[in-house]
Amino acid sequence: MRPAPTGRPAAPKRPVQPRTLPPSPARTVTIRYLGIKAPVIGLRLDSRRRLPAPPDDKPTLVGWYSEGPAPGGPGTAVVVGHRDTRTGPAVFASLEMIKPGRVVEVRRTDGRTAVYTVDAVKTYEKARFPDKEVYGHRDRPELRLITCGGTYDRRTGYASNVVVFAHLTATRGPARTT
Repeated sequence: MRPAPTGRPAAPKRPVQPRTLPPSPARTVTIRYLGIKAPVIGLRLDSRRRLPAPPDDKPTLVGWYSEGPAPGGPGTAVVVGHRDTRTGPAVFASLEMIKPGRVVEVRRTDGRTAVYTVDAVKTYEKARFPDKEVYGHRDRPELRLITCGGTYDRRTGYASNVVVFAHLTATRGPARTT
């Protein structure tokens, strides 16, 4: 026999938010779903206050905006990579194929891993890029993965950017050594 109700229904349980991590530079970005495991270099804004991509001669690298939030920390961490270069497809060639619910892992130099779940994938014309929507402050740790997209013109390059929106869903500690 069940106990009698107490009059008020139990409040639904809220999902436990992962604890944010202290600052530590990004080391690798892994997207198993797309077969990506890429080393990370730190990037800073250029003289026009734009975030450049990694060097063209290093198409397998991704760049993390090192003056912004660290992966796993409060705020929105930003990672950029090439879709392709003159030599062929690059690290983020298939980025627009990722689906909501898939996982992106960012291993940090402190040995911890920030685990993000994809919320959305959007394409924006470069001329109408929504800075606040993409880079703006959020109340939870988030990640943006950005590459080129849309139509390509030999003189002007790609017309758009593909942006993956993801939020922190777990953290893992450094690997234990024995």
